[in-house]
This record gives sequence, structure tokens and C-alpha cells, in this order.
Amino acid sequence: MSASRFDILGIGNAIVDVLAPVDDAFLSRHDMHKGRMALIDRERAEKLEGEMPPATTIGGGSAANTCVVAASLGARAAFLGKVADDELGGAFRADMAASGVHFSTLPLRDGAPTARSLILVTHDAQRTMNTYLGASIAFGKDDVDEGVVRDSAILYLEGYLFDPPAAQLAFRHAARVARSAGRRVALSLSDPFCVDRHRHSFRELVRSVDVLFANEAEVASLYEANAWDAAAEAARRDVPIAALTRSEQGSVILSGAETFVIAAEPTRVVDTTGAGDAYAAGFLAGLAAGRALPACGRLGSIAAAEVVSHIGARPQRDLRELAAAVSG
Repeated sequence: MSASRFDILGIGNAIVDVLAPVDDAFLSRHDMHKGRMALIDRERAEKLEGEMPPATTIGGGSAANTCVVAASLGARAAFLGKVADDELGGAFRADMAASGVHFSTLPLRDGAPTARSLILVTHDAQRTMNTYLGASIAFGKDDVDEGVVRDSAILYLEGYLFDPPAAQLAFRHAARVARSAGRRVALSLSDPFCVDRHRHSFRELVRSVDVLFANEAEVASLYEANAWDAAAEAARRDVPIAALTRSEQGSVILSGAETFVIAAEPTRVVDTTGAGDAYAAGFLAGLAAGRALPACGRLGSIAAAEVVSHIGARPQRDLRELAAAVSG
């Protein structure tokens, strides 16, 4: 395999996160399921924004978060996703540049506004996401920069991107390009509801990737399994490496006959937004650097612990020093 310009290339929805603290009553009034992600239309997005308490605006999107955290760990990261030619789109672009992530996708003109995720954080640190996909669903095959795909050691695909049909085509095209260049492909299942909507396609895709990321609910949904052990063993059979997160129980990495149990890093949990994204970043940064799988898992846990210790899915400190302390 030839040397690469980038360690990680993420493809996903380019979204701006709008985070606000709320109580459980707010969720009930708006008929929301705590801890879940719901897709909403522009009208509902505008209504919710009008009723939310004062919020913090941060660049977001699952794969974009992973790329930013990976860059903080010292990885060379790039991202492909669609924003509009508007104020939020400009903010997203500037945020990626400031984070050291290469982002060159042309903006959407004369269409839907930049996507935003309204993230409601309750006192127990659970986040309930209401996502308006806006311009992000305009991402298509023509937006796939094949040169960047070929020049990236690992292509990381965000499961949320399976919802828009045009993006699905782009998703599969990018995976084919990466494969033809001898690159690794990683997939995040993203959300159990997303898996419910696309279970057959996901099962087919999982069998063609090198690395699978999922939490307990997502992997259980994928394999329609009630027991954790059954879901985990199904993942072991389907993919060379499965990195499965279990919240405070840490994570389990499955590779062939090997099983590695990784403890969660001690931290004060303030907001779980982006925990899975950060874990994937640490794991992939380690994998791209040739680290052993247990060390990759440890890097994932360290990154996730930093992100959940404050509001928002982007790191508030440079993670290189922490990464350097991990052996293996």
C-alpha cells in the first residue's frame, strides 16, 4: 500500500450543533425520546430553536466530530460533507480549518440552509438530538473527491448518511474507490433508529468493511439480538475488527478469535454528546499509526472521556500529550 496524505477521511453530514440544557419536562412537552436522534423538518427545527433556552453553537456532525478529535490526537484528517453558502456554513468551514481538518467540498448555493442538530442536554448528561439535515442531504457522488479518498489510509463512513438516497450512492462510491486503492474502510452504525431503517443494507455493508463501530443498542438492532453476547458474536463473524462501546463499562474489541476488554477512563460526565465519535477518533488514530488493538481502544477511551467532561462534541484540549502516554 502506498503512503497516504491523510490518515483518516470522514464522510458524513456536515452539521452545526446547537446545544442547550433542558429538563425532562421540556422533552415530554415536545414528545421526544431521551437519548435518541430524530430527523425533523425545517418548520419543526425553527419552532424548537425558538423555544430552546440560550444555546451554544459548535461545529458538529458525527464523522466531522471524529475528524476533529483525530486531528487533536495528531492524526492527519480530512472531511467531505455539504454545507450551504450561508452564515452557518461559513462557521462550519472556519471551524474545520481551525481544527486542522482538510475540508474542500463546494458549498450548496440557492438551496436548503446548512444542517443543524438541536441537542438538548438533561441533568443526567443524556443528549436528545433533533436533526434538520438541510444542505447536507445534497451531498452526492459528484462531491466525492476521489483523489482525497485514494490518498487517505482509512475511509470512515457515518451511518447517518444512509438516510438521504443521493448520499447513499456517494457513500458506496467512496467505499469502492477506497477499496480499489487498497485503503481500509470503517463504518459507524451511528444510531439504533438509523439501523432499524436500513438493517438489510447495513448488514450487507458491514460484511465488506474492515472496522465496525457500534454501541450496545446499535449492534443489537443490527442483528435483532436481545442478548449482548449474541450480538457481539455476530459482529465478530461479519467484520475483521469490531469496536463495540458499552458506556461506563468501557468497550470490547473483537478481531478473529481475539477479544480485548477496554476499561472506560475515569471522568466527570457532563454531556455525552459525541462520545462515540471521539472513541472512533482515538481508535482510528491509533490504527492509522500502527498501534496494537488494545492501545487503539485505550486511545478511544481517553478521547471519549475528554469529550464527555464538558458541553459539546469537540475536544477542549490538545490530546497529543495524553495519546503519547499510551503504550502499544
